[in-house]
Amino acid sequence: MAAPIRRHCDIHGPYAAARARAEVHRLFQEALLAGGLVEQAVEDDAVLVASELVGNAVRHAGGVCSLDLSLEPDGLDIDVSDSSPEPPRPRVTDTTSEGGRGWGIVARLTSELSVHGNERGKTVHAHIDQAH
Repeated sequence: MAAPIRRHCDIHGPYAAARARAEVHRLFQEALLAGGLVEQAVEDDAVLVASELVGNAVRHAGGVCSLDLSLEPDGLDIDVSDSSPEPPRPRVTDTTSEGGRGWGIVARLTSELSVHGNERGKTVHAHIDQAH
């Protein structure tokens, strides 16, 4: 895989997380067809990270977001942009909490996780290294 493989889509609605997972799978299928070999663990982690970030954006930032994926030789960049200027807020959870674990899981699966504000809201950027 010499050149990066990229995908972009605008996502909204109740099936947003499922759409994000499908886009990640399509990206890795394109990479395979282009002769690129990507570790299964990278794809598995990417599916979870993209699904969590898109789900949170739709749930907490007005229901619409965009997903940008870029598969490079060193790994995968995932960018989720939404219209809310509010950064994600990690929550303290215990064994009885129903939610609030997503940001911590995403942080453990990625080698880079950052939030960038802009005039239209924010972008959450995550990078998953190719070599796990």
